[in-house]
Amino acid sequence: MTHKARKRFGQNFLQDSHIIDNILMTANPEHGEHWVEIGPGQGALTAPLLATGVKLDLIELDRDLVSYLSHKFADEEQLTLHSQDALTVDFSQLATNSSRLHIIGNLPYNISTPILFHLMKYADHIHSMYFMLQKEVVERICATPGNKRYGRLTIMLQYYCQAEPLFDVPPESFDPQPKVMSAIFKLTPHQKAPVDITNLKHLNQVVTQAFSQRRKTLRNSLKKSFTEAEIYALDINPELRAEAISLTEFARLSNAFTLKNP
Repeated sequence: MTHKARKRFGQNFLQDSHIIDNILMTANPEHGEHWVEIGPGQGALTAPLLATGVKLDLIELDRDLVSYLSHKFADEEQLTLHSQDALTVDFSQLATNSSRLHIIGNLPYNISTPILFHLMKYADHIHSMYFMLQKEVVERICATPGNKRYGRLTIMLQYYCQAEPLFDVPPESFDPQPKVMSAIFKLTPHQKAPVDITNLKHLNQVVTQAFSQRRKTLRNSLKKSFTEAEIYALDINPELRAEAISLTEFARLSNAFTLKNP
């Protein structure tokens, strides 16, 4: 059976054995661990993952691929195939014992951000995550203050996880070839949150507001929520732009906003 990649699912199938070997070497799956692969495609990464002796759940939305994978891996007792949208999966239900999940996948570029935020709801049940995305998005996720890629996605994901870029994946590693460079990165959920946040919705609100007009200083971008004096009182310079503000400083802004809006 052959499967033609579907644009509506954002499908680009990894076919470079060298890249697959690098992914496995970096992720280092060990016998007995519980792994979840999102968007397994035609199983290029699935087969070598199973060969390491892990317990593996596959999450695939495309019904034709579900049929293909169910036949290809029919004899694999350690594999469970879920015909489901990753955005509807309760990952806490997959973690059936005390051990946390390892999650891996070549995420569909068109819905990668919603999937990542969905996974953050289950961060307590996850040990590590290895994903492939557009390099530009990986740079945003892993950015530091002062970097032009630094933004809302950076801050909200780094509240939950340590983010680490690993290596690039060129277009020719896929079929069909995407028009952009891709990259592999790792997310490791924090055992303890790096900052204390009173209200996560308020953090998201303040961060979104601050970055809504990136070229403006905090004095102007946050004027609906804070006076200049209130920003100064939090030991933050209102002359700075949002891209210069650390997670710790955004936490102070968020918690002050919560006090003003209980």
